[in-house]
Amino acid sequence: MYQRFADIIDAVTAIRHDIHAHPELAFAEHRTAALVAEQLAAVGLRVTTGIGGTGVVGTLTHGRPGPALGLRADMDALPFHEEGSPAYASKTAGVFHGCGHDGHTAILIGAARHLASLPPFDGAIHFIFQPAEEGHAGARAMIEDGLFERFPCDYVYALHNWPDLPAGELQTRPGPIMAAADKFEIAIHGKGGHAAQPHTTPDAVLAAAQLVTQLNTIVARRVPPTRSAVLSVTQMAGGLTHNVIPAEVRLVGTVRTFDAQAQEIVEAAIRSMAEGIGIASDTRVEVTYTRYYPATINDPGAAAIALAAAADAGLSHAEAPDPAFTSEDFSFMLQACPGAYVWLGQARTEGENAALHHPRYDFNDAIIGPGMAWITALAARVVGVVAD
Repeated sequence: MYQRFADIIDAVTAIRHDIHAHPELAFAEHRTAALVAEQLAAVGLRVTTGIGGTGVVGTLTHGRPGPALGLRADMDALPFHEEGSPAYASKTAGVFHGCGHDGHTAILIGAARHLASLPPFDGAIHFIFQPAEEGHAGARAMIEDGLFERFPCDYVYALHNWPDLPAGELQTRPGPIMAAADKFEIAIHGKGGHAAQPHTTPDAVLAAAQLVTQLNTIVARRVPPTRSAVLSVTQMAGGLTHNVIPAEVRLVGTVRTFDAQAQEIVEAAIRSMAEGIGIASDTRVEVTYTRYYPATINDPGAAAIALAAAADAGLSHAEAPDPAFTSEDFSFMLQACPGAYVWLGQARTEGENAALHHPRYDFNDAIIGPGMAWITALAARVVGVVAD
């Protein structure tokens, strides 16, 4: 099906390479947003900019009122250095598209160009280009700026490339597909003192070590085995030299869960363990626990439509057997509107080098066509676009 997009694919691939070469971080996607707005306006869409900061929405309507479909692509890059060397490598030091948002943006631009060329249909398609997915909740910012009041949707969908699947294969599932992401920061305050006289001062390092050990028992001993959770301590900092017991040690980590009950259990356990360690070690322990992204929960009906559209487009497809413990701020959109998040396989072309967030990652241009085909088929099912 996607072979008929050949003329668009070449142009869209060039756009993808241009975005890759000029990556922009959260809420600073000014060049990318301007490029998106220009591309959408050029094919006759009504374009609204500045939603939630740098967000852009292009609306396609050329018939009577009817159902409305929302399609979201994320635009932001990541703050680390690209080690790959494509001809279109990042020109901005320390910033690069290591998660494929350049590809998602290009696919949605291509789909807009194609759908705008089809015969009139009843209803509306809202092409939503979102800033700041990478940890800064751009989806929430757009919603708080009135996204779904200004552009009402019956369903909203998002696509993300997935290196662990064969190129062009689409998977999704009803219910949880991506985890909630929480962050904890723990400060352990002692008094500091001479390392040769540990009996004279509370030892924040020892308290931190004991707490790390205890935290890693939470999932196994506090969370019911019928529920899933991950807890990882990712930072431990304290001390400047070998002969001084530091006055403070800080721990940082993440928690991933799929439901509110598991989330409550883990947070409560972290706080109680920290309090206990503080009492036992005569230190003062402060816990800051932040729930920054909720779990991504697909509407079962919307997920079924997504898989049916994949079949219509001639794509290999399957219901994903398990959710992923990575997180996604599209979760906020799914709390506000029924919809589904899907994975589009892009394969690992160079082993680990193609993994998401790897410094040698690059989006696979071969899946631009399948992505456009799926969106076209989805539009046919939701708003009655005549795709052929």
